[in-house]
Amino acid sequence: MHRPTPVPPTIVLVHGAFTDASSWAGVIRLLHTAGLTVRAPANPLRGLAQDAAYIRSVVRQIDIPVVLVGHGYGGAVITHAATDADNVVALCYVAALGLDAGECAVDITNRFAPMPVTDATVTVAIPRRFPADPDSELYIRKERFPQVYAADLLPRVADVLSVAQRPIAWSALTGRSGPPAWASKPSWYAIATADRMLNPAAQCFMAQRMAATAYLLDGSHAVVLSQPGAVAAMIREAVEQGTGHGDGDGLRPTL
Repeated sequence: MHRPTPVPPTIVLVHGAFTDASSWAGVIRLLHTAGLTVRAPANPLRGLAQDAAYIRSVVRQIDIPVVLVGHGYGGAVITHAATDADNVVALCYVAALGLDAGECAVDITNRFAPMPVTDATVTVAIPRRFPADPDSELYIRKERFPQVYAADLLPRVADVLSVAQRPIAWSALTGRSGPPAWASKPSWYAIATADRMLNPAAQCFMAQRMAATAYLLDGSHAVVLSQPGAVAAMIREAVEQGTGHGDGDGLRPTL
């Protein structure tokens, strides 16, 4: 008697600040080629609690296991969103914020040496319709965007990204995380060693703290675009773990 083949988990990709879900395009193509189901919802970028609540609602609409993936600020969102999402079987971080309880994004960035993005952002006031609305949001200066966000992409591609960037509300970077999902779920982490947004030393610290299976990728913060094959391979490993095949064994030198 043959046991039924487990259904592979659905992969939910959560983008970070200054970009949108299209940043996952190359990764999505590769995961689709592998026969996997993918969702890439828009991350609102309005506040950690609000953004996590939205992603949690997306995950709860999926009636099979989920592998939740976050890039950059999206890592903070999945950390907060997956804590009480029983169908999330694994977490993947790509140059991402894996916050601990009570921590915010600014706590992590202040703990390590400043990165070039520090003096490359501009804060813009936004109209408030309700008291709870954010009152300011951050952009990366267009002329600095290629250098700090996407140094390993073609200049013409980075120029387009700089124009199409989505700002993040400042309050999203100061919102405090709840109990971290990585404390109870297997995690993977792709460390972008040439990142000029989130210090690679901070990434190593967070990967070690969460006991993640870690990979070192020689890429910028835009590694999801510059190295989609490496990112997709890490996600596929997490999917295999979620279906009971394979396991991680610590730090990997490259993908």
